[in-house]
Amino acid sequence: QVQLVESGGGSVEAGGSLRLSCAASEYTYSRSCIGWFRQAPEKEREGVATIDTGGSIVVYADSVKGRFTISQDNAKNTVYLQMNSLKPEDTAMYYCAALSPSRFFGYCSFRLSYNYWGQGTQVTVSR
Repeated sequence: QVQLVESGGGSVEAGGSLRLSCAASEYTYSRSCIGWFRQAPEKEREGVATIDTGGSIVVYADSVKGRFTISQDNAKNTVYLQMNSLKPEDTAMYYCAALSPSRFFGYCSFRLSYNYWGQGTQVTVSR
C-alpha cells in the first residue's frame, strides 16, 4: 500500500512562493504518474501538475503554467511542487496523488484514475 505524505503548505502573501513536497513510501517508481491536485472551498477538485516518474512528461494546468514547477527526486521518493508568484486564487487544499504502474499507458493526465492520495496540505494566499 503506497502512502503519500504532503508537506510545505502554509500562508503567504500574494506574489510569494511555497514549495510543496510529496513523500511516497514503498513506491517502486516503476513508470507511472504522480500529480498535484487542489480543491478550494465549494469548488471541484482540479489538477495542477502531473509528472511521469520514469520520463520527462509533465503536464500543467493552464492557470499555473509559468508559475509552478513539478519535479521529482527518485532517490528520496519525493515529488515537489514549486509555486511562485502565488495568487489569492491559488488558495486551496493541495493533494498529492499517485497512479499505480499497472494503470500507466504511456502518458500522464489529470483525468487518469489516480488510486493513491495523500491527506493534503493547506495553501493560503492573502492579498
